[in-house]
Amino acid sequence: MTRSLAREVGNDGICVNTIVPGLTVTDGVIGNPLYPEASLKMVASGRCFKRDEVPEDLTGTIVYLASDDSDFVTGQSIVVDGGSVFN
Repeated sequence: MTRSLAREVGNDGICVNTIVPGLTVTDGVIGNPLYPEASLKMVASGRCFKRDEVPEDLTGTIVYLASDDSDFVTGQSIVVDGGSVFN
């Protein structure tokens, strides 16, 4: 969808990109019984960076995509997951 939309609106100078986060530990995740602490530890242990992902880990990518530095970047899905998935 990201690439398709980027092609569709590219002639209008519009950039379309996607951030693909890993499991991000938020207050909602911490209080959710579907994510017991053991599961969070298992996810963290499978990353190159052996720690929980927190919302602040996404900030740099968001700022980059919102800045003029990314004006020629479009149709991309940027994975921000601490090295859980390699493409």
